Amino acid sequence: MLAHLLDSPAQSAPFDRLAWWRGLADHCGIAPLLAVAREGEAVAVLPLARAASGLTALANWYSFRTRPIVSPGAEAAALLTALARDLPRQTHRITLSGLADENGEAEILARAFRTAGWHAVLERCDTNHVLEIGGRSFAAYLATRPGPLRTTLKRKGSKVEITLHRQFDAPAWAEYEAIYRESWKPGEGSPAFLRDFAQAEGAAGRLRLGVAHAAIDGARRAIAAQFWTVEGGTAFIHKLAHIEAARALSPGTTLTAALFEQVIDRDRVSMVDFGTGDDPYKRDWMEYQRPRYRLTLLRPRNPRNWPQMIKLGLHRLAAAAKPV
Repeated sequence: MLAHLLDSPAQSAPFDRLAWWRGLADHCGIAPLLAVAREGEAVAVLPLARAASGLTALANWYSFRTRPIVSPGAEAAALLTALARDLPRQTHRITLSGLADENGEAEILARAFRTAGWHAVLERCDTNHVLEIGGRSFAAYLATRPGPLRTTLKRKGSKVEITLHRQFDAPAWAEYEAIYRESWKPGEGSPAFLRDFAQAEGAAGRLRLGVAHAAIDGARRAIAAQFWTVEGGTAFIHKLAHIEAARALSPGTTLTAALFEQVIDRDRVSMVDFGTGDDPYKRDWMEYQRPRYRLTLLRPRNPRNWPQMIKLGLHRLAAAAKPV
């Protein structure tokens, strides 16, 4: 029952699946702890990880979000409260960052822990950029993009050749890794995690890997790459990079447009999720922002938590004192 709940198609986002959490454990140095509550056939799972300060969300920089997983039709509040009552045996402190709240998950979780005797502080910590397609074609969507972006595509799109891969292709992945190393991006946290994930998504038919080629200094080479996945009506934009030597060609813009055309006109997704972070370029492509939350959970009778509880209390007082 639990394995079925934590696998596709029951979970249509990679961050909610057991395979994702196993990858974090195998490649990213994370020690998982799955907190589970059951009532008959009903199940609730809170994916956690052990850390020096207590427990944290079972996630890292590759995760767009985290959330409790509850079986369909189950009473989420009761199950999560039972789960929260059991967790003091494991830790005195839990910090959950990147919580989604599209269906009230963060609020339900905070209330459940308060009912179970935890001190709970819920605060916004990040932004998730998404696009709701609303039945539009790619052409209709593109017509609403900023003028400078559309001008860039008209002027420079023909100078870049795009290849899209729906299955894992080792040479194309090697190009992606080489581009990433030569890009403005910081060093990759766990290349092995991403490669294993890309291979699994390719085998499942969910991979969309785009590579842009162009002539640079007289030689044709790969200059930009993007790693997307598609499932459950959503396209997830995981990674994108271009080499600095090709900046004048705007290969990232052309490649992004090609992948948007793929997922809108061919995959027929209803949403595109650009992950977290308030990077300015995301606003050119996205139309809607969703908040992500941090839930700090403390056992109030544990002396180790008192300094943080005082700090959180002072922070709330200062916020309340600010003029509206």
